[in-house]
Amino acid sequence: MLAVNQAAPLRAAFVLVLAAVLCGAAPFARAQEAPDAIVKRVATDVIATIKADPAIQAGNEARIRDVLEAKLLPNFDFTRMTALAMGKNWRSATPEQQKRVTDEFRALLVRTYSSALNGYRNETIEYKPLRMNAADTEVTVRTLVQRASGAPIQIDYSMEKKADAWKCYDVIVGGVSLVTNYRDEFNDQVKNGGVDGLIKTLADRNRGVAAK
Repeated sequence: MLAVNQAAPLRAAFVLVLAAVLCGAAPFARAQEAPDAIVKRVATDVIATIKADPAIQAGNEARIRDVLEAKLLPNFDFTRMTALAMGKNWRSATPEQQKRVTDEFRALLVRTYSSALNGYRNETIEYKPLRMNAADTEVTVRTLVQRASGAPIQIDYSMEKKADAWKCYDVIVGGVSLVTNYRDEFNDQVKNGGVDGLIKTLADRNRGVAAK
């Protein structure tokens, strides 16, 4: 996701606040619902689930993943996220390789998000006014996460209007893109072992996390 020396701080900040925000368009969202209204509605729903579910409060990772699958993941465009993370290497990958990288990247983010839910500590969210024209098909939803201690964190969501609903394809934490910060790491893996090498690295990482 990130350059080696910068990856950890951004990822740590992201997983801390993502549990409170969890952007995206719910699968049942109304077609004309504004992107910022979608973000707020889904965030409210997820936060209420986190607070009310005893299994989540107890750190049940299976239950956490269920919530992610139902409320968060359908609202992300993982193909576009992976293409952004791979940069120019995406175009040189075969369709099968693109699918495999996307699947492994998705699995990696799922495990990261599961940890984020365990880190939720009643952060509050301020939603900034949406800058959007009627014909826009891409917008940025801007939020500010207020923490009990420490400075607030700006979290922006890049969203694209699809045929059925708005989808989130990037998360910008404090001005730094989550997905494009994987690019250096992904480029290094492709340079050293090709696209198949990147797939293997991601698969090995996912198995390692699962084992833990």
